[in-house]
Formats: sequence, C-alpha cells, structure tokens
Amino acid sequence: MTPSHALVVDDLASSREWLAQALGLAFPGIAIAFAGSLAEGLRSAHAPLAIIDLGLPDGSGVTLIERLHAAGTTCVVATVFDDDAHLFPALHAGAQGYVLKDQPTDTLAGMLRGIAEGRPPLSPSIARRLLRHFQPAPDASVPAIVLTARETEVLRLIAKGYTVPEVAEALALSRHTAAGYVKDIYRKLAVTSRAEATLEATRRGLVAPS
Repeated sequence: MTPSHALVVDDLASSREWLAQALGLAFPGIAIAFAGSLAEGLRSAHAPLAIIDLGLPDGSGVTLIERLHAAGTTCVVATVFDDDAHLFPALHAGAQGYVLKDQPTDTLAGMLRGIAEGRPPLSPSIARRLLRHFQPAPDASVPAIVLTARETEVLRLIAKGYTVPEVAEALALSRHTAAGYVKDIYRKLAVTSRAEATLEATRRGLVAPS
C-alpha cells in the first residue's frame, strides 16, 4: 500500500512538522491532514494511513487507534513512550507500527516507506522489546543448584582439568577432603565424572565456558 493521503495526530507543532517531513520523504506528493487532539482526530475524514501520538491533551491515542483501525486505517504510533504499559495496549488496539521520537527525519521516512512493502515500522528498541517479550521463560523444571564457596572453588578447578590430588594440593586440603567435595558436587549436579560436571556446570552458568 502506497498511501495517497495521511492523517497526523499530535498536539505539538514541532512533532507534526517532523512527521510531515518524514511522510513527504517516504511518499512524495502525499496529502497530509493534521489534528491536535483526540477529538479532532475522531472528527477527521478517513485516511488510509494515520500517525498518532499516544499522549494527547484530551485522551489517549489508543482510543483513536481502535476507531481508525476498525475503519481500515493503517495506524502507526509516534511517541516518546517506550515502555510495555504504552506499547502493548497500542498494539492490541490495532497499531501496525510503533516509532519513537528520537531519530532523524530520514530514518523515520525509511521506516514509513516499509509500509508499502508490508514491513511494519518499528524503532529498533521497540523491536528488541517485542522479541524479549515473546522469548520463552526460563525452564522452571530445572532446579537451582546451590554450592558452598569451597565447592565452587573445587568445581572451577575440576572444570580446568584438575585431578582430585591436584585439587587437594591447590587448595591445601587432604585428598580425602578434596574427594568429599568432588563427591558432593557430583551429587548436586547429578553427574558421575569431571567431564560431565564441567558440561553441566557450564550449562547452568556455574562456571565460565573455557
């Protein structure tokens, strides 16, 4: 979709000018209508594309997004708010893009130009926030491992390839005591060898990968 006209809804004249310039670069010759409030936006004629600020003086831009989206308008948010409390309600209401007011005009124009190719305009930080939101939560079925300070020292040496006698010498322990620590570590990690202990400890972040 290459829009022939667009609606810009923002109460700040400087923001309206910035958005108009970006729209002009993205879609040369586009006709632009302006609204400075939620009420004006609701009264505006239908446009195929609307750029909407969320913090309007008489209400939330989310209300306008809901109304325009239902009418078939492609709605893009342009705002200073980058938190989940603003992002997700706007997307739920039907916003098909979310850009922040912290970028050069030509950068915004490039994002808006993607609309014609089916690419939603998203600021990089917003795209990263969305990716994090949909990443799987840590597996709660893997129990946490709690090691004592001494066990952690022994584990780090094992991960470096130390044998039990070498661990004992390095930490000034008897071989019997060092072997006891190794046995306890194996039990906590549910492993039976130094190699397995190293792999499991690395997987759990107990030691740094070599």
